[in-house]
Amino acid sequence: MTAKVVRCKKLLFFVTEDWYFVSHRLPLALAAKDVGYEVSVVTRVREHGETIRIAGLKLVPFENARSGINPLHELCTLVRLILLYRRERPDVVHHVAIKPVLYGSIAVRLARTQHVVNALAGMGWLFTSGAGLARWLKPVVRWGLGRLLRFGIALVQNPDDARFLVQLGVPETRIRLIAGSGVDLQKFVRRPEPNGTPVVVLPTRLLWDKGVGEFVAAARLLKQRGIGAHFVLAGEPDQANPSSVPLDQIAKWVEEGVVEHPGWVKDMPTLLAESHVVCLPSFYGEGIPKSLIEAAAAGRPIVTCDMPGCREIVHHGDNGLLVPPRDAEALAEALAQLIGDPALRKQMGTRGRVRAEQEFGSEAVIQQTLALYTEAVG
Repeated sequence: MTAKVVRCKKLLFFVTEDWYFVSHRLPLALAAKDVGYEVSVVTRVREHGETIRIAGLKLVPFENARSGINPLHELCTLVRLILLYRRERPDVVHHVAIKPVLYGSIAVRLARTQHVVNALAGMGWLFTSGAGLARWLKPVVRWGLGRLLRFGIALVQNPDDARFLVQLGVPETRIRLIAGSGVDLQKFVRRPEPNGTPVVVLPTRLLWDKGVGEFVAAARLLKQRGIGAHFVLAGEPDQANPSSVPLDQIAKWVEEGVVEHPGWVKDMPTLLAESHVVCLPSFYGEGIPKSLIEAAAAGRPIVTCDMPGCREIVHHGDNGLLVPPRDAEALAEALAQLIGDPALRKQMGTRGRVRAEQEFGSEAVIQQTLALYTEAVG
């Protein structure tokens, strides 16, 4: 008797950038591989391709531009994606972020792929910017999301985004909510504050919409008032994002002495251990900011804006402080409160760790997402 060959189910991720996949989705992909999926990663390859290959995942290089608007180039990108899906024949596809969701949703239907998870990690620059390009694209994207997400599973990270999709016409039965990509609670642990002058760190891509300008303005105000602290921009500009802060502007701030800029920091646990306060005054369309759940897990108090995604992590007065968006004065006041009160920092840091353990551990997030794949493929 010939033994029946059981084919592994194929899971395909489509993520714009390889660094984002490694930072936010690699643990999930490895968990899927461990439970028997054959995992492929479709992404633009720059510096993290080898990391993906070493992990035992199939890497499918796919050149695409996050901010591309040339109609001919975008049509070519879509055609290449359709052909790729027809060639790979995945059982389930996991798209991450708006552009992969839009293009991927078209591709799966034309390639006759049956099962799809469309993950929106926030609404991003497009829905927070008032720039002319954003105003032109926004209604087109709203129309596309409202129709394409009526099929498959639409995955969001916060209740505001779930309500937004319902307003666009996406059936509630298609929407699932999982709070972010999770944090490794063994890697990010609570350590005592370092001695010395307080360090306030902003760990993010350096985009205007992430509140970088407000952070610098608040730091300048506090220095003018004689409040001693180090203010650190831990990140680099994202040249593919229209909201990217120019490098020469950052250099001017550093020369002025208002902030320090160590650049992109790979060792986030050490950075957080050497800090006293974490700040993200973002008015960007966040899902659940990974930097903030890492800060909570590391037991650091947080100052952030009362905006979707950010307020899912910080309960005002409990594990941090919420301030209005685009308000440097209010931001300065909140930072001054924490800089001057070590006992409050310790109290809020303790509460943040508890919340991270209860709500944002990566193991729980991974298991919830794997359950979605099972739901999708039946």
